[in-house]
Amino acid sequence: MSRQPLGLYVHLPWCERKCPYCDFNSHERKQLPEDAYVTALLADLDGEAAAARGRPVGSVFIGGGTPSLFSAGAIARLLRGIGERVLLAADAEITLEANPGSAEAAKFAAFRRAGVNRLSLGIQSFDDDALTRLGRVHDRAQALAAVAAAREAGFDNLNLDLMHGLPGQDLAAGLADLDTAIALGPEHLSWYQLTIEPNTVFHRRPPLLPGEAILGDLESEGVKRLDGAGYGRYEVSAWSRPGWRCRHNLGYWTFGDYLAIGAGAHGKVTGADGRVRRHAKRRQPEAYLDAAPGDFNASERDLEPADLAGEFMLNALRLVEGVPRTRFAEATGLDDAAIAATVTALVEKGLLWDDPAHLGTTPLGLAFLDDVVGAFFAD
Repeated sequence: MSRQPLGLYVHLPWCERKCPYCDFNSHERKQLPEDAYVTALLADLDGEAAAARGRPVGSVFIGGGTPSLFSAGAIARLLRGIGERVLLAADAEITLEANPGSAEAAKFAAFRRAGVNRLSLGIQSFDDDALTRLGRVHDRAQALAAVAAAREAGFDNLNLDLMHGLPGQDLAAGLADLDTAIALGPEHLSWYQLTIEPNTVFHRRPPLLPGEAILGDLESEGVKRLDGAGYGRYEVSAWSRPGWRCRHNLGYWTFGDYLAIGAGAHGKVTGADGRVRRHAKRRQPEAYLDAAPGDFNASERDLEPADLAGEFMLNALRLVEGVPRTRFAEATGLDDAAIAATVTALVEKGLLWDDPAHLGTTPLGLAFLDDVVGAFFAD
């Protein structure tokens, strides 16, 4: 199986306010137990390091929640501790998710000095009314100021998260948001449609969303504008300038291995025996903080051979360029024959490419991605 570099996901579960569309493991809390939580994270990593078996860690992604609520000192201590416990590649991509509020933006330079080299800003919209409807705690002026602060702090690898299909949004407003983001010149854009997820405020009290005609026009016109501005689409909702794809997320999408620490974090590691193991950490922050060393996992399971093809395709088929056919065998240990009949059937339906060297989804397949992926899962 493949020995590509590991990723490391770090979950910081607290935020200033829970957004009505958010189904992530995030919790409102005014006072953050920074020292105790970083201590727990590093104790968690002590156990994870054994699973790394000396493999280099090529990317670290600090997500949440709102990681930028933590002090720069806490992030610096975390990154130092990571470097002491795993083999961190010299050119490792180290991402921190941040909100554009003025308090967080004031820390950007210190985050950069701490070792963060990629900043991901949760903009979502540049329209003040839309931001209010989304429950965001920043406004347009703060979003623009945060981008300027990130550049001033020395970040030359910047991602902007932007949603479309927002409550009450028409075509002009959706494209205006995208035009503003493009004009700011980030290296990477995550541009995706708002979806209503279970266990959210929006699920309990659904807002009025744009119709299919507006959503279709937004998608087609938005793609033209991104292409015209030099952004290449490499995943369903990920766009980048040449050379600035997110290495950490590419690890997920190519069925790479990744360690995971933090409340509710999920990891995947291929063992020395070739078994692919998924595990999840205790979800509630208090339970995670109270866990004894070596007792951070809430669940752990080996993927059965019957599940491996579906698990691989679940992410790989999101990639616009697809993946080499050889990657399937490298990542799963299965022979290509295990998927040959399913691939042939999907090619005949126009959902996958007819390419013996690559696995990839056609534009039609991307539109029906759930159905395409589902075909690879055992009943």
